[in-house]
Amino acid sequence: MDQKLKVGILGATGMVGQRFISLLENHPWFEVVKVAASERSAGKTYEDAVGGRWKMDTPMPEAVKKLVVFNVNEVEKVAADVDFVFSAVDMTKDEIRAIEEAYAKTETPVVSNNSAHRWTVDVPMVVPEINADHFELINDQKKRLGTTRGFIAVKPNCSIQSYTPCLAAWEEFGPKEVVATTYQAISGAGKTFKDWPEMVENIIPYIGGEEEKSEQEPLRVLGTYENGEIKLASSPKITCQCLRVPVLNGHTAAVFINFEKKPTKEQLIEKLREFKGFPQEAKLPSAPKQFIQYLEEDNRPQVKLDVDYENGMGVSIGRLREDSMFDFKFVGLSHNTVRGAAGGAVLCAEALTAKGYIQAK
Repeated sequence: MDQKLKVGILGATGMVGQRFISLLENHPWFEVVKVAASERSAGKTYEDAVGGRWKMDTPMPEAVKKLVVFNVNEVEKVAADVDFVFSAVDMTKDEIRAIEEAYAKTETPVVSNNSAHRWTVDVPMVVPEINADHFELINDQKKRLGTTRGFIAVKPNCSIQSYTPCLAAWEEFGPKEVVATTYQAISGAGKTFKDWPEMVENIIPYIGGEEEKSEQEPLRVLGTYENGEIKLASSPKITCQCLRVPVLNGHTAAVFINFEKKPTKEQLIEKLREFKGFPQEAKLPSAPKQFIQYLEEDNRPQVKLDVDYENGMGVSIGRLREDSMFDFKFVGLSHNTVRGAAGGAVLCAEALTAKGYIQAK
């Protein structure tokens, strides 16, 4: 790419916004030129607006420290001079739907980490390795919005990333029933142990709305694009429990699965290791070379050892074995704020750029 695309970040001061800032430092295709947040942060430099709330392991990039924060509600001002925006705003769902459409109608593509538009009929919800073809929905969405280049695309919930790729890799064997329990890191709630000391040595067996997302969103990701909409996958049937655990980064899933056909363990592992999609074929900058790794050791995957696999963009699977009630069971691990949030959105933006949906204004 001869010239980098100019990027704005909506909700730039929050944890996912900070992760966007961190991931886009020295990105070969994208450059952050505008940051936007709530009215209370507007007018301050990004460094002052974040203050002592920088939550990343790496230092705040020098290039963004002196950027003046815009009010995210001043849509025309923020949309001016950017080629597209990433959205990580902290608002109600209705407010998010309205503001993301407002940006799209300024002819500014929106790549969102938020859940508000995940079930909007003509908004693609994409894990690029699995269903990049769903981006075709954008053509229908533009007709509704009356835009020529503006649209919204979203990535799915962080909690599904540690097992849904397996379901895609094993499609030919007909996954039909899945029971999953996810053990979710506190950064998924935008927290660190400093802000949430009650999570130390604790487990909370409830995360609002998470179980419904974990059961339903994979069916849209695994669905098919037909006649301007996504036809949900009819299987597998998924039931899920979601627990908050005292881990900073990394969502783990313990999964039981039944198949229509009866694969061997060796066949299942082979399919995991072979699985790839558009990001690998197009050699996108953030794409993991090996999307799914299978670990042979009985005590893997582990958060401390494996959460940063492929810079946090890969998925780690282990402990695949036959079960006494189900066909097989396994454990999955993914980085919830990289692959599951900002990194997944960056990969979506790279795929959209490679496919020509995002271009310089």
